[in-house]
Amino acid sequence: MALDATPLLSTRTGVGQFCAMSLRYLAERDDLEVGAFAVSWRRRGGLAGQLPAGVRTLGRPMPARPLHRSWAIWAFPPVEAFIGRTDVVHGTNFVVPPAWRAAMVVTVHDLTPLHFPQMCQPATLAFPELVRRAVHRGAWVHTPSQFVAEEVVRLLGAAPERVRAVHLGVMASPAAEAPDGRWRRLLPEWASSYVLALGTVEPRKDLPSLVRAFGKVAGAHPSTALVIAGPDGWGAGGLADAIEECPARDRVVRLGWVSDADRDSLLHGAALLAYPSVYEGFGLPPLEAMAAGTPVVATSCGALEEVLGDSAALVRPGDAGALAGAIDGLLGSERDRSALAERGRLRAQRYTWQACALGLADLYRDAAAAR
Repeated sequence: MALDATPLLSTRTGVGQFCAMSLRYLAERDDLEVGAFAVSWRRRGGLAGQLPAGVRTLGRPMPARPLHRSWAIWAFPPVEAFIGRTDVVHGTNFVVPPAWRAAMVVTVHDLTPLHFPQMCQPATLAFPELVRRAVHRGAWVHTPSQFVAEEVVRLLGAAPERVRAVHLGVMASPAAEAPDGRWRRLLPEWASSYVLALGTVEPRKDLPSLVRAFGKVAGAHPSTALVIAGPDGWGAGGLADAIEECPARDRVVRLGWVSDADRDSLLHGAALLAYPSVYEGFGLPPLEAMAAGTPVVATSCGALEEVLGDSAALVRPGDAGALAGAIDGLLGSERDRSALAERGRLRAQRYTWQACALGLADLYRDAAAAR
């Protein structure tokens, strides 16, 4: 099978993590021959160094812009013209190249463009139509949650039997192996504890509501900081405005992109992770926090209830007051934090990348057989 690993060539986001870990554990299976390709002319040649052992680099350079324009209209040129023959081609980020002989699988992470188009950039707004075209060409659909699977059937008209929910996995080093105190060098000296927000700054994550919530409770927790770690995306301006208006603006720490080691340390060292998203197709950061033994406050939106269950404190999306109350309650009670952290740790154990690879392998097998 051939997997589109283009997301590995950019700053590692949730989609990049999905690509990397799927390839790693698919390559360990004896029943698959795994290859990867990238649709990128500018970064051609950069993929080989990003692939795990056992994964072959497939094909010749593929120019993204002309190919995407062509694929948006018709099924030409077929992906086999670039990567050779394969049984299954898997598009990992809403787009799957058309194939003449191979079965096609496309991953739909969420349907934000249909629900919140005002929160999307122009390129993202095209995703639903691209998925519809892929489905019309016979593609199977992978989603990271049952919630998104049902949306794909209801909103995009996909046949239920060709839509498969396969949960993502989570990996976090045990607390004993985490970089001890590494997070301290990232924070001001006065901060002895912190609330962590993790991920790309974009409107869907609703970080301004988190800043407003922190402003309501900061006075009761004078040595606690709000730490926001993640690269700027579309939405950085709204966050900057919220911080400027926050009465505790001097206690909001923006770190930008952080290394994997720093991310791991931040997850282990946080008093809690706050995830105030307005819509989610899965929710990898809160699950990573739970695996690290860190309690989570999140919103009851999208797939978060399905993924997190009762192992996180859930509040209504966009309700800064409710978010503030949940954060304040956990910061004020070590017992409640410990109890929630333990429930979260047990919940996170259900989600493994080995199970994800198994589910994907089953999907590939069914798609190839139907082809």
